[in-house]
Formats: sequence, structure tokens, C-alpha cells
Amino acid sequence: MHHHHQPLSITIAHLNDTHSYFEPSSLQLEMTVHQDEISPYVSAGGFARIATRVSQLKDEAQSRDRPFLLLHGGDCFQGTLYFSLFKGEANATLLNALGVDAMVLGNHELDLGNEPVARFVRNINFPLLAGNWDLSQERPDKPYRLSDQTNVYRYNVQQQTAQWLVREYEQDAVAIFGLSLDRMDDISNPDADTPFVAALAVARRTVEAIRHSGINKIILLSHLGYEMDKQLAEAVSGISLIIGGHSHILQGDFADIGLEAADPYGIKVGDTHIVQAGCHALALGHCHIDFDAAGNVVRFQGKNELLIGRRLFVDAARQSLGSDWRHQHACDYLEQHPMVCVCRKDPQIQDILNRHYLPVVRQQQTKAVIRLTQPLFHTRIPGENGGSEIAPLVARSFHYAMSKRGHPVQFAVHNAGGVRCSLSSGVLTVADIAGQLLPFAIPIGVYYVTGTTLRRLLAGAIDNALGYRAESTGTGSYPYCHGLDFHYQADMPAEERIQALKIYQNGHWTSVDDSTVYCGTSSAYTMKGKEGYEAILGMVRPGIVSNISMADALIEMFKDKPEWLETSVEAQFIS
Repeated sequence: MHHHHQPLSITIAHLNDTHSYFEPSSLQLEMTVHQDEISPYVSAGGFARIATRVSQLKDEAQSRDRPFLLLHGGDCFQGTLYFSLFKGEANATLLNALGVDAMVLGNHELDLGNEPVARFVRNINFPLLAGNWDLSQERPDKPYRLSDQTNVYRYNVQQQTAQWLVREYEQDAVAIFGLSLDRMDDISNPDADTPFVAALAVARRTVEAIRHSGINKIILLSHLGYEMDKQLAEAVSGISLIIGGHSHILQGDFADIGLEAADPYGIKVGDTHIVQAGCHALALGHCHIDFDAAGNVVRFQGKNELLIGRRLFVDAARQSLGSDWRHQHACDYLEQHPMVCVCRKDPQIQDILNRHYLPVVRQQQTKAVIRLTQPLFHTRIPGENGGSEIAPLVARSFHYAMSKRGHPVQFAVHNAGGVRCSLSSGVLTVADIAGQLLPFAIPIGVYYVTGTTLRRLLAGAIDNALGYRAESTGTGSYPYCHGLDFHYQADMPAEERIQALKIYQNGHWTSVDDSTVYCGTSSAYTMKGKEGYEAILGMVRPGIVSNISMADALIEMFKDKPEWLETSVEAQFIS
């Protein structure tokens, strides 16, 4: 394809793990100004500031005849109310408006299964790179398929390589391919018919194939995590640049304004530069790369920049401005800081937010779902004050939401770590539930297990939570149930720790029979057998994962059955 390789100079801007943080965040800095310590809040990041900085960088590149690319290192889903309310649709609209050239698939894109990704790729006008995602066996009966979308650059089964993107420039061409975590099953919820292939092997074969096709300037857009990026750069030669994500590493020394120090920007492993730009749309990275004709990077220059507003505030709500001389000096210091960029907001992005999304988000932030007459207490492991009052309600809402959709569920189990806080009395809004209480948009599902399996999964989860296992992962696994009653006895052999196990059916409690099959509901996370729940993998047939998130279920139950709050604290629902 290219026999006359030329030197090439290119500018790349990149961001990663934006997690639906379209609006700016309140960020507290810590600085020493004339021997005085000061901790002001700034308005940091957000898509409107990113857009402004991108267009400045693009103009600079054009004035020097350098091609410009904007690349996203994955994980745009989850994070804020913009996601819980609009799922991937808001992300598609705003990433299009930013002018993203390509994005790699992140693990959180698949938290709700394949369908939201398949909808997302129909809305974006850039390629989604997923070079180790094998879509060749995708079931033909799905309403939204990925394999028929031409902008999904997937695993090529025949060649065992990633599909790569070629950008042709007057001087020469650049190839870009994307890889995602191959342990995707462990940490997310891809559908069973679309597995992930080992990233390292795919990387090696892809680089070989790209070189064979006549391109020697190669960029990997990676959602493998920082340590894995370093390992890959060591193991596979021929990659000029790895643009990463997943680990939320803000490269560069921001210690003088109180942010965690990390490796310098663009560290070199072998002949490969590796970059990553933090998270939550707070910073934007950019680098200028000069290649020689042989494809070697002969000059690499760049940095991450924290994008902030002009003003410093005394409080997190950004209500009152800091106006004394120390704040004035701090302002001057930040204005001159080489890794801070004071940025106005792009009116076009602001307009999209204001017109389509912000009003709905603001409304949900104030809209009451239910009024709590008393506070609800959450603890992971029951103590002298009893157990969590919230987790059993959450479990009950799973049972309610799945029953309402025609599933014959008899019980629900939810892990304590899936609930993030206690609730004070007063109005409970959608924002409190989807933003604070159950912030992960993880779907719930339905599964069938025998009585024996049910005993094992309860015992495993409790053993893990109480630290009775060598490899305990902490107290988050403690199981809160709806429709089950039992006694746990730690001093019994593992198989007999769950005593007097009963299930609530047709208005009364009956003993659970070992060989009978029962239908339960839990989060997709628990259904993966994580954190002591591995017995659940002995389901009698594959589980069904719905598209209802945990927050969706609780909000629905509170709206439909507010009176259940009064009865929930009854003994029969607390085992």
C-alpha cells in the first residue's frame, strides 16, 4: 500500500473514563501561596471546556499543517444521572459534538449487556474500536446486533487480528487499533455469544499484519489498564503510542496543587510512549509526535492539562467566591501553571446540555420519589443495632420488579456492598437513589437454583463477609434477602452452616427442600458468582439478565408501593 514512507508529524488529543461527567465537577485543590496553605474549590473539566480546548489544539495543529486526532480511551458509560436517565444516548450526542475520531470499548460500556452498546454505535458518527471482541457467533435473533454495524472494528476471526482504522495523510498513513480487557466476563456483563480474545496475542498479530500491509506508524487505543499497557509495550514491539484508560491515571506532576503525583506524561517503555489522562472529563491530554520515515518516534512532546474555570470558591457548592489576597495570588498561580488551562465553556456543547438534558437532570435532582418519615440505617454486617434497613428493601424491589414482568421469582438476595449509604429522613429524590444510594447502573436478573445451591450460596457469601475464608474479599458480600429466613451457625461444618432455611410462598413460610428448584433474583454482579457467591454458578439453566437497573427497581417499587416502607422493618423480612 505505502512503499514510500515519509516522515510525519501529528497532534493527538485524548481523554478516557469520562463516565458521563458532561458538567464540570467541584474539585478541591491544595496549594501553598507565599507560605500560606490554601484549599480553594474550582469548577473543573466538563465537556464544554474539553470542546474549547480541543478546538484550540486543532487550530494550532492546522496552522502548522499537522493532522489532528481526538481519541477516547473507553468507559464513557455510567457515572452520573446523565447516564441513569439517558443511558448511552446522551454520551453518543455529546461525543459526536466533541468531534471524537475513535473510541475504544471500555468495560463499563457492557455493564448492562450488549444491547446498550449496540444502540450506542447506531448513534455515534465515529468508529468504536474493539479489536479483541469476537462478534462472529452473535445470535441472529437479537433486536439490536453489533456484527452488522460497520463502525464496530472487531476481531477478525480468519486473520486472528484486530480490525484497524487507517488514516491517510499527504505524507503517509497511520493505523489505529483498539483492545479491551480480555477478562471482561469477570468485571462486566457482555452477552455469552460475544466473547473476548486474549489481548496480548491479538496485539502481536495485529502489529505484524499492519506492518505487512505497508504501514509503519501504529497507535493502540487501549482499555487494558496502565500496568497492562506497560507489559504490552514491553512484550510487543512496533507500537508507536499507547493511549490508555481504565486506571484513571493522571500522568504528570500535579502535586503542587494537591493532586496525586503519577508517572511523567508519555513515559517510554521500549520504543513505545504510553499516555493516560485521568478521568471524569477533568483533564485533556495532548501530544505532538514526529515520526521518521521508518516509523520511529523521533520527537514526542505533550502534557495533561487540568481544565478549570476562572474563579476560586471557598465551598464545594461553589456559592461564595474567594476574594482575599491569598485567593488572588492562587488565581495568578493557576493562570501561569504549565499544566492548568483556564478555559471558557464552549457555547455549542452548553446549548446541547441546556436544551436536551440538563432540565431533566435538575428536575430529577429535586423530584421526590418518596418521603421518609424516619432515617433508614445501612450497615454491611448486622450488629447490636440490627442489620441494614435499606438492603432488604432493595432486595424486595428486585423481587417486585421481576415479578411485575412475569418472572416466577420466589426470593431475592442482594449483597450489602451494593448499597452505598444510609438515608436520612425527608424527601428522597431520583438523584439520591440513582446518584448516591445505588450509583452503579448494574442490571438485575433471574436465576433458578436447587435448595442445596441456595444454602451454599448463602453460606459462601456470609463466610466471605465475616472473613472465614483465606481469600475473603471483605464485608460487602453479606447477603440481605427478601422471602428467605434462616439461621447461620459459624461453628458448624461448611455444608451445615445455614440452618432452618425457609422460603415465603403464598402467604406462609415453608422449609426449603434440597432437590427442589427455586427461582431467585439478584444483581448481574452477584449472578457472576463474585465475592463468595460462586455456588450460584450451579444454576440449573443459564440466568436471564434484564435491562432494569438496581436503581430502576427501587424507584419503581417506591412509586408503586410506598406503603411497603411502613411494613418493611417487620421481622419476617429480616433474617
